[in-house]
This record gives sequence, C-alpha cells and structure tokens, in this order.
Amino acid sequence: LKPEAIALGAFGGIALLATLLIAGQIIGRLLRSRAGENRALRSIGASPAMIVSDEVIGITGAVVIGALTAGVVAVALSPLAPLGPVRPYYPFPGLSFDWTVLGFGTLGFVAVLFALSLLLAVHGAPHRLATVTRRNSRRESNLATTASSGGLPVSAVVGIRFAFEPGADNAPVRSATLGATLAIVVVIATVVFGSSFSALVSHPALYGWNWTYALEGGGGIGDVPQHSAAALLKHDKQVSAWSGYYYAYLEIDGYTVPVLGGTPRSPVAPPILKGHGLDGPGQIVLGVATLAQLHKNVGDRVGVSFGGTSPKNLLIVGTATMPAVGIGGVTGHLEMGTGAIVDYRLIPPTVRNQADTTPLGPNAIFVRFAPNVATSSARQQVNLIARELSLPSNFGVQVLAVQRPAEIVNYRSAGVTPTLLSSTLAVGAVGALGLMLVASVRRRRRDLALLKALGFTQRQLAATVAWQSSIAVLIGTFVGVPAGIVLGRFLWDLFAREINAIPAPSVPVLPVALIAIGALLLANIVAAIPGRIAARTPTALVLRAE
Repeated sequence: LKPEAIALGAFGGIALLATLLIAGQIIGRLLRSRAGENRALRSIGASPAMIVSDEVIGITGAVVIGALTAGVVAVALSPLAPLGPVRPYYPFPGLSFDWTVLGFGTLGFVAVLFALSLLLAVHGAPHRLATVTRRNSRRESNLATTASSGGLPVSAVVGIRFAFEPGADNAPVRSATLGATLAIVVVIATVVFGSSFSALVSHPALYGWNWTYALEGGGGIGDVPQHSAAALLKHDKQVSAWSGYYYAYLEIDGYTVPVLGGTPRSPVAPPILKGHGLDGPGQIVLGVATLAQLHKNVGDRVGVSFGGTSPKNLLIVGTATMPAVGIGGVTGHLEMGTGAIVDYRLIPPTVRNQADTTPLGPNAIFVRFAPNVATSSARQQVNLIARELSLPSNFGVQVLAVQRPAEIVNYRSAGVTPTLLSSTLAVGAVGALGLMLVASVRRRRRDLALLKALGFTQRQLAATVAWQSSIAVLIGTFVGVPAGIVLGRFLWDLFAREINAIPAPSVPVLPVALIAIGALLLANIVAAIPGRIAARTPTALVLRAE
C-alpha cells in the first residue's frame, strides 16, 4: 500500500497548490468586480481600512461557508473511500472521518485564503487602484507592436494587446495566463509521473531484478551444482553473465536480516543506489530500510554473526535495491529496501548446505542473457539448463522469471487513481481558465463596444478573444511544460526513493508534444463562449455615457 499512499500524497500536494491558485483567481475576480462600488464609497468618505475590511469580511465568510461545506461533502463521500487494494479490508466501510485532518485542514485553508484576500484587497483598494490604472493605461505590449508592424490581422493585434495589457479597466490578463499555466503544469506532471511508473514496472532492474532469469534449487533450500552449471552457462553464447548466491539470515547489530551471500565483484548483482558494490570480504551492502533500521550510514561499520559465532566487523560500502527473492520466514525475505549482500563465506557451511546434499553449490544462480536474445529463446534455453541441473538431491532446479515485490504488484491501483484525480483537477483548471476569459471579456466590454462602433464584425470580435486565449495558453505552454516536467520528475524521484527503487524518471516526448498542441486547440474551444459574449456586446448600452 505504500506506493499508493505516496502517489496520493503527491497528488494531494498538487491539488492543494492548484486549489489555492484557482481560489485566488476567483477572489481576485470578485474584488475587481467591486471596483466601481469601492470608488463610490471612497468618494463619500470611506477610509481605505473600512473598504478593505468590508471586502475581506464578506470574502472570509464565503470561504468559511465553502470550507465547512467541503468538509460535509467529504464526510458524505467517505463511504466511497479508501481507494485501491485496501478497500476490501478497511474496517470502517460507512461514514468515516478524521477530525484532526478536517479541523486543522479547514483552519489552514481559511487562514491562507484570508491572508490572500487581505493582500489582494489592499492591492486593489481605490487609493491604490487609481495609480495602478494610470500605469496600466500607459503600458504597451512590444509583442503587439511587433505584430502590428508585421502585418497581422487587426483582430490578432487587438487580441495580443488584450492578452498583455490590462488597460484602463484592469482586465485580469495575468489570471488567464496563470490559469493556463496551472492546467498545463498539472497535466504534464501527471503524464511524467505516470510514464515513470510504467517505466519502473517494465524495467525490473529498477526494482532489484538486474538479470533475466534465476535458477533456484529446491525452492531456495537446495543446491544448484556449481561446476555443472558453470560448464553449461559458459558454453551458451546467449548468456552474457551469471553469479551464484546463497540465501540465509544473519544477525547484523542484533537484528535478524535476510542476506544474499555472494562473491565480491560478482558480474551479476542487485543495482546499487549509493556507494559501490561488494568488492572484498570485509564489506557489506545494505538495503535502504535496513540501513535506517540499524541507524547507520554508508561508511559506518556493523557487526555480523550467525547464532553464537563471534561477530565480524564489516564496512558498509553502499546501498542497493534488493530483489524479492529468498526463503520466506518469520523475518521475511529480501525486499526492495530490506536485506544485505555479504561475502558468502560469512554464512556457515551448514547453513549454505541445509539439505546436506551433494554436489554442493549456491541456492540460486542469477543468469543474464545478452540484450539481443529474444525472451522466448532465453526461456527455452534456461529451461534446458534447469533440467540438466535437476537432481533428486537438490529437489529439482526451478526457473524463476521476474519476481515483482508487493510495491510493484499493486502498481495499477497506485497509477490509475492519481491519474484520474489529476485529470479531474486539470479539467477544473481549464474551467478556471474559461472563467478568467469570461471575466476578461466582461471587463473589456467598453473596449469591445468601441471596436464594434469602429466597424469590427462579430467574427472579428470572436477572433480577438480567440487570439487572447491562444496567447495566454501559448505562454502557459512555454512555462508550464518545463515546469510540469520538473515537477513530475521531482515527485517521481521522491516516490522512487520512498519505495527504495532506482529513481529513473521517464519523460514521454510524444505525449508532451501532443498536450502542448492540444492545449492550443483547447484554448480556442474554451474561448468560444466568451467570444460569443464579445460578439453580442450591446454597443449603445455600454457607450451611452461616452
């Protein structure tokens, strides 16, 4: 369940950030819509503090009601949770909630949005708004000037100006761009995270299985005849390398730990996360979780013993992603973060040869085939070798394909759920972009009415809004794509380290490119409604005071 919990936690962080940004956009839109009323209050003697207090109190009340309503909805939806493989075993299938999370979460949410409302209200107060309006009215976009001199249609030039210049009406141009950037960041980060998850599952070396097949004697307690196996593997041109290992449990600083007993500098060994592999008899490589359990670091020393034998002082030279192999027992077998690799001679001979059979050999041989060998061909060849090595004394040699640990077995539930939730969040971000465009069109009613009076057709007005939306999304794409890739890689690195896998994030180039192109197409679709609003702007009513 750990991968799913971590993945949902990562999504929760994205959702929190996105929700705060979207809520901030809505609060800013509400405050801007009251600019006219605030100027009237200011003209009849209301102080800036009175106006700011009036705005913040109303918004805070709305935030409190919204947060409480969200808590009620969350409790009502709790019978649908938890998601994933734990659901059949969850002991509280009905209404269930955590007052600590809901209580402190609601208070924190209200406090952050209160601070944001206060900041935006002070920034948009009438005594400051006049200065901002004068500055905005003088601000011109160099890009719009370049577009005009470059011969672009007048609707394109005006749309570019709308995208960059707030104008005298202080239209929310930054909010539209921020909404587009947020939507793209969420989608790209989700795609990178999902692609990295698929890459992890499809590349066993990333979770400890750094070979093609394993030949295991008697379920891990028998011996694989070493000399016979070496002769067979050496003459097989499809085999690139192999190494023998023993399964055992050793006492490491008082803790019973499953270990792989191998030969120093073995050509086939679990992948190293930090430091280096086993180079000599006085060294040990640990799993990350085992290293933390021992409260040690790479470079420290530990005492290793078996039963009453005198402990050997070994140097910790690295950490590795351990494979899910070994003999199951009370203390468990090796896992991605649990276990150790030691020199096989530290394991007593009676333990290495538990069944007291001959010929002697390791409990398992990890075999790596050449990269160009087909999977079916490799399987057939390793099956033939296993039959040659099977004896009554070793209870038969079995062929083990990739052994996936629990973290990987349950990857589907961990991968699909955050993707669905993040997709829903992306839809919300796109909706926020649409709201910002509608708000921008409403704030631009005077400008649009003037354009109609000057001869703009309905098609030109709709094209102006489409250009404004496309420019906002284009900027969001240039910023959001790299930011989403960085965020997705960062979250994946955290996730991989938490489950003790090799952090190898995957960035799917084609899906990212398609998302960037699709965002521009979506921008024009989203702009259709505000475009129709712009086209139907009543010129006479808007300009009656001119």
